[in-house]
Amino acid sequence: MTAKPPAPVTLTGRHVRLEPLSRDHLPDLWATVGPDPDVWRWIPFLPPATEEELGAILDIRLAEVEAGTAVKFAVIDLASGRAVGVTGFYDFSAVDELVEIGGTWYARSVWRTAVNTESKLLLLTYAFDELGMGRVMWKTDALNDRSRNAIQRLGAQYEGTHRREKLRANGVWRDTAYFSMLGDEWPAARERLTERLAAG
Repeated sequence: MTAKPPAPVTLTGRHVRLEPLSRDHLPDLWATVGPDPDVWRWIPFLPPATEEELGAILDIRLAEVEAGTAVKFAVIDLASGRAVGVTGFYDFSAVDELVEIGGTWYARSVWRTAVNTESKLLLLTYAFDELGMGRVMWKTDALNDRSRNAIQRLGAQYEGTHRREKLRANGVWRDTAYFSMLGDEWPAARERLTERLAAG
């Protein structure tokens, strides 16, 4: 199977729907996420003080989509029908059969719920089963324990830390932890994630 690059598709599960991110999602994202400092602590932007500032952040991400360097999704909570977060694909190569899942943030109200697990299950299923990728990777701030733990619960393997790799929004350099999942590791991970969702 020849790998394909990701496209702006809609992916639907029992708890969430991932749909192509647009400016239409801004009111929901401001209402559900807003300027919450805990949400924005590890994101490479300062917390937005207004809906317009959040819109400017979305515009940066949408420009990446327009440039063909990312595919971004709004995460829709099916119970409420509202956008509660953002996630997406970066650094993809059909030739090298790899893609990064990143740029993920959620409203605090859906932390520790099925939202992240199912969102990532949908993205991984799409990447491995539909696109034919052989490697999916994640990068996160080495100090972001919540993100690191969430990535490892998906079944990803820690690969190492790149020192002084990126400048945080507060002007302090960050070390970046790298994780990945390979195609031959995906079937077991898919079974575990599916069981976890079924168990509630």
